[in-house]
Amino acid sequence: GGNVALLPLSNEGKLGKSTSVIQHTGSGPVTSRQQAPHAHCIQYDRKGNFAFAVDLGIDKVITYQVDEGKQALNKISEFATAPGAGPRHIAFHPNNRLVFIINELNSTITSCTYDSKSGVLKEVVTVSSLPDGFSENNSCADIHVSPNGKFLYGSNRGHDSIVVFAIDSQSGSLSYVSHHSVKGKTPRNFMIDPTGKFLLVANQNSDNIVVFKIDPETGRLSGNGVEAQFPKPVCLKMVSAE
Repeated sequence: GGNVALLPLSNEGKLGKSTSVIQHTGSGPVTSRQQAPHAHCIQYDRKGNFAFAVDLGIDKVITYQVDEGKQALNKISEFATAPGAGPRHIAFHPNNRLVFIINELNSTITSCTYDSKSGVLKEVVTVSSLPDGFSENNSCADIHVSPNGKFLYGSNRGHDSIVVFAIDSQSGSLSYVSHHSVKGKTPRNFMIDPTGKFLLVANQNSDNIVVFKIDPETGRLSGNGVEAQFPKPVCLKMVSAE
């Protein structure tokens, strides 16, 4: 539908009817995917001050503030990616001063500074998620920052890899580290465990979840021999056993 909605949550955990629905408008130059808004994900910053809606169809990340009293979403600002980039997911640095956007359609990652008081994003740099010389079809999917804030990871569907960048936590600049095969096809989603020791990849079209070790000094990945077979895995979440 190309919109975002606010739904109240009761103390018992029940969802109420939506109290605010914001319809996005516009389109993008990639007519096969951007003929209309496509609100792909929404996520709070690390302090819960603002919610960021990433819209693949209109090449924008829109900042909203929640008015708890009126139970309403208020639009604060917009950040525009390159036309046809197709922003898909967003990740916040632990310092809450940097934001990283992975762009599905043009296989890039955009680093931004973030003003947590105003909710405004400003671009630092946009880099390719692919190695030089790769010319086959690819679309990006997921993006995560290591818990220590040193490294950024993004997934490539087509090249079937995880790309690793080192993060300058002050400026937001990105330095290429490496690409790693996901040992499967179509890494639609991945996650880093809370300790920062392991990265788990959900390979949608090879029906497997593969676990990698993370080198805490270099950020590079290495297989640890753990793999599980699941049909069409598309999202991984880790739940505390406590």
